[in-house]
Amino acid sequence: MAPASSFSASSTSSHTVPSAYGVLYKSEVAGAPVPARSVAELLTPDIQFVRVQWIDYINTVRFRVLPTSYFRKLLSDPHSRAGVGLVKAVLGIVGLNIAPGFGAVGEFLYVPDLSSWRVCTYAPGHASVMGWFQEKVPHPTKGLTVDLCPRTILHRLVREAQEKAGVSFLVGVESEFILVSQTSPAPVYVNSADWSCSAKTRTGSVETAVLEEIANCLLGAGIELQMYHAEAAPGQYEVITGPLSPLEAADALVFTRETIYNIANKHGLRATFAPRLHSDSCGSGAHTHISVHGPDPAPRAADASLAPTLTALERSFLSGILTHLPAVCALTLPTAASYARMLDGIWAGGTYASWGTYNREAPVRLCGPQGHHHFELKCVDATATPHLAIAAIVGAGLQGIKEGALLTVGDCAKPVALMSERERGEVGLANPTRLPGNIAAARKALAADEVMRGVLGTEFVDAYISVNETMEKFMQGRDEEETVKKLIEYF
Repeated sequence: MAPASSFSASSTSSHTVPSAYGVLYKSEVAGAPVPARSVAELLTPDIQFVRVQWIDYINTVRFRVLPTSYFRKLLSDPHSRAGVGLVKAVLGIVGLNIAPGFGAVGEFLYVPDLSSWRVCTYAPGHASVMGWFQEKVPHPTKGLTVDLCPRTILHRLVREAQEKAGVSFLVGVESEFILVSQTSPAPVYVNSADWSCSAKTRTGSVETAVLEEIANCLLGAGIELQMYHAEAAPGQYEVITGPLSPLEAADALVFTRETIYNIANKHGLRATFAPRLHSDSCGSGAHTHISVHGPDPAPRAADASLAPTLTALERSFLSGILTHLPAVCALTLPTAASYARMLDGIWAGGTYASWGTYNREAPVRLCGPQGHHHFELKCVDATATPHLAIAAIVGAGLQGIKEGALLTVGDCAKPVALMSERERGEVGLANPTRLPGNIAAARKALAADEVMRGVLGTEFVDAYISVNETMEKFMQGRDEEETVKKLIEYF
């Protein structure tokens, strides 16, 4: 989220060295909501089709393609709600299966949110717009609100943070993915060079062309691209985009992944965000960076010594995250494959609910200079639905803020897995909380966490668990080879 600063060592002798470094983002600037524009402004002559787009509980992007003539007509009557009718089972579809609790009866109205509009730079002539699931007929107590809608859940939590605590957030994401030239009978990776190696971006190679086109498409769509680079696994790369308010960040992440998928496909490749394909190399995560902005409460000595550079607000946020991290994992690591990446000793965040300054073996890594800190959650991958993963993180942290929760775990200066009992005791981890070792355990943690059920909504949690159980069965192939093939092709 904050690249290294630009001054060099040789320039420091005659100047005072700034204590801060990198780009310093401010919530009131980067996190300002995007004002909705009029249809007339959005439908420029080069736009022929509009993708009315949503994303479900299994992280599948779906859309209806509307000609601009019909889209304009749909939004032209001020006395009628614009939207597309969708069966209420839409959030429970897994392949050709319907998860228990969902059925054939009833329809939602999916209402476009024009503030989410983006021109599909990866698909000339197309634009995309996200929306809100609403009831067609107002509910007696809930009105039009659909509590199962991923964007509605995230929006509700962001609004609650602002109204009840005066707090806002910025979120940025690292997108790691692998490029393959074929998936059957076995994956063929575009190269096998190492981390950040120039050998992975040779002029004239198809992968270099793909990366440059991805970069240009993101920039052309108005998404801040901070950098891209080669990652460590065969054919693996990373695209890093800048921070936005949570709902914008989730929408932008959907667009970023669609850009990567589509541009790779255009060049005859397949991009996969599968969490881990190599037992002897790195997996692919969706490391999520989040910063907390708001009025700081009065100084709080009780837990200050555990994190001297964090404000009381940040400490309470971090406490909420660590307390509820096992339940959060059900939404940030939602597939069986996710847990092949979350192991100790491979720089993926480890298996202990802990935090550490620039510690890549902690699931929560503290980054940035004092006064401009942000938290990187490493226990997130791209099989997760962006809006649900960010909602879980925001919701858990917000709960800590609302409670004024004291931080009980100190800065882990080394991996918890390598600590002695004495060292663990010194950082408050004498009896450390372990993260779930598989998706079934994560679901169990979510189901049992009454606080997170309240934060996200009991109706949603029950529906999500049903869909997730169905998804786990759906992703199991007849053997390991078929399971891997399915994983690559689905994610």
